[in-house]
Amino acid sequence: MTTSLLFYGALGVISTAVAFYVNRRLFGSGGAGRVSVLEGLYYVFGVVSLGLGWYFNVRYVHQYGHEATYVGYTKALFSNWASDSAAQDYIMVNVVLFPLWSITDGRRRGVRIPWIFFVVSLFTSLAFAVAFYLAFVERQIRYSRVEPAESSTSYPQL
Repeated sequence: MTTSLLFYGALGVISTAVAFYVNRRLFGSGGAGRVSVLEGLYYVFGVVSLGLGWYFNVRYVHQYGHEATYVGYTKALFSNWASDSAAQDYIMVNVVLFPLWSITDGRRRGVRIPWIFFVVSLFTSLAFAVAFYLAFVERQIRYSRVEPAESSTSYPQL
């Protein structure tokens, strides 16, 4: 393992832990209850995506050494017409659409600091962040059915 992999891995763990911590009301007693099948599938596919993504990222970092940067990674995505198409799609979804969607939708649904899922995507994988966002939304929906609606001013909308 390189220092950069450990650093980004730690940031991924920390940002994911922050998401769980600020939304802990969904997971404690009196929260949304047990994990549903759909929520469980989101977690499973998110973790599988994380493992596969990190497998390839570790190989990339070991192959390119000090040249393995975000800029170098992004340039490597654009190596032929097929990968160019997929790369622009990935970048638009990860950098523009996912943050807009998760922040807007998360606030509407009562997910606390929904922007954290965009941060998670930067250090883990897009699929992991989307899967965990959807799992949190699933819990929030069940939680909202049990708990009376809170005022939008009852906690800071960061």
